[in-house]
Amino acid sequence: MIKKEKGSSDELKKELEVSKAKLALLNKKSIHSVKAKPKKKEAKKKTEVKKLKTKKTEASKLEVRNTEAKKKAEAKKKAEAKKKAAKKKAEAKKKAAKKKAEAKKKAAKKKVEAKKKAEAKKKAEAKKKEEAKKKEEEAKKKEEEAKKTYEELLEEQLTEEEITGFQIDKTDMDRLSNKVCEIVAGYETEGMFQSELWKKLKLSSRDGSRLALKLERMGMISREKILENGRWTYKLIIKRSPVSTSSLEGAPCLTCPVEARCSIDGEISPKTCKLIDNWVRIESKHSN
Repeated sequence: MIKKEKGSSDELKKELEVSKAKLALLNKKSIHSVKAKPKKKEAKKKTEVKKLKTKKTEASKLEVRNTEAKKKAEAKKKAEAKKKAAKKKAEAKKKAAKKKAEAKKKAAKKKVEAKKKAEAKKKAEAKKKEEAKKKEEEAKKKEEEAKKTYEELLEEQLTEEEITGFQIDKTDMDRLSNKVCEIVAGYETEGMFQSELWKKLKLSSRDGSRLALKLERMGMISREKILENGRWTYKLIIKRSPVSTSSLEGAPCLTCPVEARCSIDGEISPKTCKLIDNWVRIESKHSN
């Protein structure tokens, strides 16, 4: 019985009860049988008591061991639970970190896509704007071309030499130029439509336009572009009248009584002559 140290606490308890019962029985027998051999019985009793004490000690040790084992098992269980919880927490943390990383990656991808879309949209808008601008410029160009007069188109085609050297066959160009200036001067600052002038002079549009360009280059007239009856045309306005023979007829020098004594550096000089000064002023007014 003593050698069975690894027995369970229940078995030891049973054995202790059995031993107690035996001890009680021995005590009972010792009371009734006084005549029995005392020494033998006492020795037996001592042996049983010793056995009982040994069993109690074993039971106590076993209980202590069981308690320690239980504590160890519980501690192990707690450690395992703690370890399991830590592992679970670590996995959860890892999972959360992975989820966060994926979300971040997804957000970054979304941001890149959004940026690409924005750039594509910007490019499309810029392209659209450029096309619209191009169309607008083309439309404007067409409109400007539509606004161009016959003279402007002619001006683009002709060189300066061709304009200033313009000549109509069998026509005195100086006389024609003077006549044009005289007619235009009659309208003063109001000017007159060139189409009316060409009708008066019986000139074609081409010849009349080239003549107007020539006179403008010479500084005799100015051309004002205006819209008339839905069409662009020009008004001719006089700038400088040509010198005519009638103006020379009124020159004071022709009838001057002291003309013989007149010289540049003399007492009587064109520089200081009041008659010439008055004549020039009058002619200037007429020419303007």
